[in-house]
Amino acid sequence: MSKLTAKKMKKSEVRDNINGFLFALPWIIGFICFSLIPLLTSLYYSFTDFNPVKAPVWVGLENFKYLFRDPLIFKSLKNTLFMAFVSTPINLFIAMLLASVLNSKFKGRGVARTIFFMPSIIPMVAATMVWIWMFDPTYGYINRVLDLIGISGPSWLLNPAYTKWALVLMGTWCTGTTMLICLAALQNVPRSYYESAEIDGANSINKFFKITLPCVAPVLVYQAILNIINSFQYFTQVYVIINASSGGGASTAGGGPANSILMYPLYLFNNAFSYMKMGRASAMAWFLFVIVCVLTLIMTKITKKVSNNGMGGE
Repeated sequence: MSKLTAKKMKKSEVRDNINGFLFALPWIIGFICFSLIPLLTSLYYSFTDFNPVKAPVWVGLENFKYLFRDPLIFKSLKNTLFMAFVSTPINLFIAMLLASVLNSKFKGRGVARTIFFMPSIIPMVAATMVWIWMFDPTYGYINRVLDLIGISGPSWLLNPAYTKWALVLMGTWCTGTTMLICLAALQNVPRSYYESAEIDGANSINKFFKITLPCVAPVLVYQAILNIINSFQYFTQVYVIINASSGGGASTAGGGPANSILMYPLYLFNNAFSYMKMGRASAMAWFLFVIVCVLTLIMTKITKKVSNNGMGGE
């Protein structure tokens, strides 16, 4: 290859790299302006006393120290952890159950898939308003159905003992996206595995626990991690419920009956926009970031260990 040809190729590579960079430049600018700069700004604000009507004043670690003195921080964390580690397994179980049903061959399977997925595309605010009506202790359909079987339905959104379970019940309604991902994982399991198991005399239960579950375990764990992360961002439903209950008045800064549905993101929002404690809210956001990172790391480590043991690794 001549030097001239090599030089032309080098110029062509440089030109391609420049063109690629120019195509990516709008995204890079958007990421810097709308993600990186706000992220670094919130980190700075977390060490300041700041609100929209006065300049930030450096206070060091005071905002982070306050987090460990505020009882509502632990209350909101407890509520959020409940949603993360109670609602997530239930939702995964229901999604896997529906996916297993839809993976079998029956007439109208396509229609059934559409019906089960449709709740996932309904706007969350509209869906929450419908559920508020369904949870009504007097006129709601849930308590009406319970009355038909002789059970006196509770005041779902008024009794602190039932408010979080009402949220869990709401979450089971829109597992369509997780269901489709589980269905894709089930369809990806090689048929030859089941045929070999049938030759060895394995029944349906053995095939599920020995073949199906190990094959779809990485997908389930991935969905569990995503659901837990989403649980730590649980905001819209409780915000709508509290606003609907209070009529949108000043009491919207609360967290429901006895703060039973005061989720961490809602309390963060209240600190920022109801109490005008932007610095404290920024510290809460970074504290939440650390918690999610630690939980994700733990789950990833556990997943690798379980997968290695399941595959016969050391």
